[in-house]
Amino acid sequence: MPAVGGIGPANGTAYPGNLTPFVTITCIVAAMGGLIFGYDIGISGGVTSMDSFLKKFFPSVYEKENADTSTNQYCKFNSPTLTMFTSSLYLAALLASLVASSVTRLFGRRLSMLIGGILFCIGAIVNGFAEAVWMLIVGRLLLGFGIGFANQSVPLYLSEMAPYKFRGALNIGFQLSITIGILVANVLNYFFAKIKGGWGWRLSLGGAVVPALIITIGSLLLTDTPNSMIERGQFEGAKKKLIKIRGVDNVDEEYEDLVAASEASKKVEHPWRNLLQTKYRPHLTMAILIPFFQQLTGINVIMFYAPVLFKTIGFGSDASLMSAVITGLVNVLATLVSIYGVDKWGRRFLFLEGGIQMLICQIAVAAFIGAKFGVNGEPGELPKWYAVVVVLFICIYVAGFAWSWGPLGWLVPSEIFPLEIRSAAQSINVSVNMIFTFLIAQVFLEMLCHMKFGLFLFFAFWVVVMSIFIFFFLPETKGVPIEEMAIVWKNHWYWEKYIPDDALPHGGNGNLEMGSGVKSV
Repeated sequence: MPAVGGIGPANGTAYPGNLTPFVTITCIVAAMGGLIFGYDIGISGGVTSMDSFLKKFFPSVYEKENADTSTNQYCKFNSPTLTMFTSSLYLAALLASLVASSVTRLFGRRLSMLIGGILFCIGAIVNGFAEAVWMLIVGRLLLGFGIGFANQSVPLYLSEMAPYKFRGALNIGFQLSITIGILVANVLNYFFAKIKGGWGWRLSLGGAVVPALIITIGSLLLTDTPNSMIERGQFEGAKKKLIKIRGVDNVDEEYEDLVAASEASKKVEHPWRNLLQTKYRPHLTMAILIPFFQQLTGINVIMFYAPVLFKTIGFGSDASLMSAVITGLVNVLATLVSIYGVDKWGRRFLFLEGGIQMLICQIAVAAFIGAKFGVNGEPGELPKWYAVVVVLFICIYVAGFAWSWGPLGWLVPSEIFPLEIRSAAQSINVSVNMIFTFLIAQVFLEMLCHMKFGLFLFFAFWVVVMSIFIFFFLPETKGVPIEEMAIVWKNHWYWEKYIPDDALPHGGNGNLEMGSGVKSV
């Protein structure tokens, strides 16, 4: 009978194949597309804390922050102008992801990566040589367009290239690249800020050329996925490529399933309109809610407060940059845990464990901050032991996010979509992620000013909601071939009613046997 929450995968066909060196290297190169996104996340926050940057482009903000005599700690860092500068990139990424859907579908995943790398490279050059605010904005828009193309195509590429048994680990390579990009940017900011003459920010912004060139050159060296080649009518080449990447000669069953999926895809004239069909209700729901919930974990709030608390411990004037390095390092190490465990423990376990971990930490941080600063945000020195405890909870929170909602927010949507809606649905996923990243980045400082320490409890509430959603509505996708994913939904206690038999592989004769350890109702 159907499983509660889809506990335990519905095992479809076990395709033969190995994790070949060719696939491993290919996925590592492709995953580096995450470097540009991570580098921008890390670099922008550090640059906007450099006095020389603020003096040149945002003098009024610089004067306000240095002349601020407010005693309210919660409102001390509220700066809508800088927030708009930083978050505008995500609007550009939103628009680009919609265009990238058609490019990815018609011309392949590699071309989308190439376009993303080129646009990001041009944006980095413009920002590095910026002399006026309008140049910064143009550069930010180009960076956003590049990120939109890369984020749309890279997760799809990884999910399609990887053998199903290792799909989770290889796909999370994208998130690992994001965290490495963040860490590298934070370290560079820390050292570039010390350059005499106040021009270090140019190196920080212009340095984005390096990750952009990595993905640009990498995309030229990569091969297209068999899924994409079949989608564009290159059947003979696709089968040869499938034999090469799987490392075995017997790929007939997987190849036939890919061809069948492609034939179904060609019957779809309007993939965007097709998303509204009843049989795609589970996929559309996940494409919207998973990135929505990912942003409502409150990661932005936690990362914002880290510099203030680290400064209290005694890092002095470099506190904000050093704290970013420390949390960035935790981010990278925790993502490695996810790579190790995602195909062993499963997606649902990491989602739920990470949710519980983040919930506990958010409540603890709210309690500690509230106990010290109260409702009015009265200033005062924190005892070092007090600050160390709070920072420890922040690091544990970042770790929980980094091995759950961080990487899985990209992995799960990219592996559940049928080929006929894959590009369009991935664009929905990226678009929702970008628009809520923009909205929360734009308003959370204002919310912090008004909601005080209660803002941490606000996000804790959403962690509870999203964990309940995962428990009841997300089936386990570990170990299920990407073209057999319809079986997972058909075996789910709620989603089964939306999946017709003809949507199953092999003409509705898919293996509906449940995996081991399944709870049934």
